[in-house]
Amino acid sequence: MEPGLQYEEANELVDYIAKKAYVWFEDNWVHDTKEHFHKRAQLVYVEKGFQYLHVDGHIYLLPQNHAAWIPSNLPHRTTAVSDNINLRTIFYTITQEGNFYDKVRIFSVPPVLREIISYSSKWNKIEEHSIEEEAFLNAILVGLPTFFKEAISLNIPVPNDQRLLAISNFIIDNFSGDLQVSIIAESNNMSLRSLERIFKKETAITMSKYIQLVRVIKGVEFLSTGKYTVSQVAYLVGYKSLPAFSSSFFQILNKRPNEFL
Repeated sequence: MEPGLQYEEANELVDYIAKKAYVWFEDNWVHDTKEHFHKRAQLVYVEKGFQYLHVDGHIYLLPQNHAAWIPSNLPHRTTAVSDNINLRTIFYTITQEGNFYDKVRIFSVPPVLREIISYSSKWNKIEEHSIEEEAFLNAILVGLPTFFKEAISLNIPVPNDQRLLAISNFIIDNFSGDLQVSIIAESNNMSLRSLERIFKKETAITMSKYIQLVRVIKGVEFLSTGKYTVSQVAYLVGYKSLPAFSSSFFQILNKRPNEFL
């Protein structure tokens, strides 16, 4: 396994670009599932789609409007859930002190940080140094602990077992449907009892809770667009009534959908 990540156009390694921070944005990201690491730390924001982050013996689900902070020199790889994924990545040479930057962080990205990251696209794949860019990207870095602290926490455990991973993919792809655990078990040639036992052992939550978490995440995404009413979002994510959706939303986020808006 070699350090660094190949820069597609210039065929150079990100670690050898002289700037303190480097912006790399890609639409319709083509994933390399091979494990690798960087001397630079990495902020990855999922603007569109879903992906899995495999790191430090865990698999994290990164849905749309979520980000991951990956510390320096930490082996990791990604696998795609969505066909089309837009990733916004900033690589950093770390000089800051503090435990925040030494650990993997998964968090939802508040609207203000989305706008800030979007603005940084003006420096996408530019290798020449810019005083404005350096100051702007450093401000993002310094502000990350605050954004993480204030963010909605929606970390979803994803199983390592390949059978359960296929089931979790099915749930993600069909979150709006009538997801009955008994039918999911039967279609995967497992007994309901065995599936529930193994799934909880792998993820520490039940299948029903997992479905709830996925639906609430999708609800947050739909609400964030401003295109739908709360009632419309409830039905879009698979709830048969607004009260049921509101109750699930409150259980996960400790606030009602209207409060989120």
